[in-house]
Amino acid sequence: MDGDAGGMTVTKADNQARADAAYIAQLIQPHQVHRDVYTSQTVFDLEMQHLFTNVWVFVGHDSQTPKHGDYFTTQIGTQPVIQVRHSDGQIKVLHNRCPHKGTKIAIDRTGNTGTFFRCPYHAWSFETDGALKAVPLDRGYENTGFRTTANAGGIKPVGSVHTHRGFVFARLAETGISFDDFFQDSLSSLDNMVDRSPEGQLEIAGPPLRYMHKCNWKMLVENQTDTCHPMVAHQSSAGTAVRIWEELGNPEPKPAAMQIIAPFMSPYEFFEDMGIRTWPNGHGHTGVSHSIHSDYSAIPGYFEAMSAAYGEARAKDILDENRHNTIYFPNIMVKGPIQQLRNFIPLGPDKTLVESYIYRLVGAPDELLARTAMYNRMINAPTSIVGHDDLEMYERAQEGLLSDGLEWVNLQRLFPGTAEDFSTETVENGTTERQMRNQFDAWKTFMTTSMPDRKDGKR
Repeated sequence: MDGDAGGMTVTKADNQARADAAYIAQLIQPHQVHRDVYTSQTVFDLEMQHLFTNVWVFVGHDSQTPKHGDYFTTQIGTQPVIQVRHSDGQIKVLHNRCPHKGTKIAIDRTGNTGTFFRCPYHAWSFETDGALKAVPLDRGYENTGFRTTANAGGIKPVGSVHTHRGFVFARLAETGISFDDFFQDSLSSLDNMVDRSPEGQLEIAGPPLRYMHKCNWKMLVENQTDTCHPMVAHQSSAGTAVRIWEELGNPEPKPAAMQIIAPFMSPYEFFEDMGIRTWPNGHGHTGVSHSIHSDYSAIPGYFEAMSAAYGEARAKDILDENRHNTIYFPNIMVKGPIQQLRNFIPLGPDKTLVESYIYRLVGAPDELLARTAMYNRMINAPTSIVGHDDLEMYERAQEGLLSDGLEWVNLQRLFPGTAEDFSTETVENGTTERQMRNQFDAWKTFMTTSMPDRKDGKR
């Protein structure tokens, strides 16, 4: 305890939290951000402590754990967690840590634990909702006070879990912003992706493609709504493919691979006209009026199946919505038209694991899944054609930010000149950097949400 100011007890932790909040506030300006947000270990540690604790973070899909005892291991920020199907049919998300000695309960990526979890170290066992089931030689804990400890409560669940149309999200903090208040109308992108199934249901289509990036996780998130880079950064890949296709005389019908890669070379005007929509709390999407997915060839029988399920008018409305990339702050991107989700998992200030999931539209022709899988391999795989253009830029930026040439990163494209209001939905020119500014506005908010900011010291 440091002292007493007017009857208020001030602790070292409070003083440190206030210092952290002041530091964070200095890193964000309306039109630029300090390089520390990408390079600093201190900033990264604060993100894990505050940002990834206070917001709703994607965990997985319920089709990854369809039966009682099915589990899937992943992480929220740097916190290892388990998604598991409980005996009541509900999805639970638990911290992947035994309450005894801290041993990880599950180390396999996926599996079925049966009716209970068993710690591999001392054989403590737990129900699939984390509740303590049994302790070997439990008489050794009689009259010790063990039953009153938090350890006796079993595997700790995360603060809150919410499943929306099959997608599982969790908030680590016990209290905080609600799921609906955090996402608001941005959920329309997830809804559209699921509605593209004639049965209104998605299923996971195998494990994700995974590969490491030597850069800060926020670089990947920003890039998803950066529409001024495709025709430049992807000249060597998409540009080469388009050139060869033109030399061949643009033969028709255009194969799916060319339909996928050619739009990356669309001119600036294409991306300007497509528009960007921003929502509160850092969410937003490119492709308001059209996108690089708008002109894919029709799959025989698909529209008929959709019309039978929804009626022709509603089916047309669903399929005419061709949003490009939807960012769900802080760290996932969804592509509704091709049923893809990319998860940017932060491992350090300069290290990010990228997972690219694809989903099957239940009741839709298999050709749709084949096209989605092709897109994922061509664009997002460790052996992709296009993705490595971006990776090269990320890693160059991560190295370049260590230069003392400048301390600030500019986000000023189509900036109005004064601080912006991000509390309402807005649609703007498709090349604006407003969505990046929106993300950092949310970043600043949720980085300080749990820090003391009141004169009475309450949090």
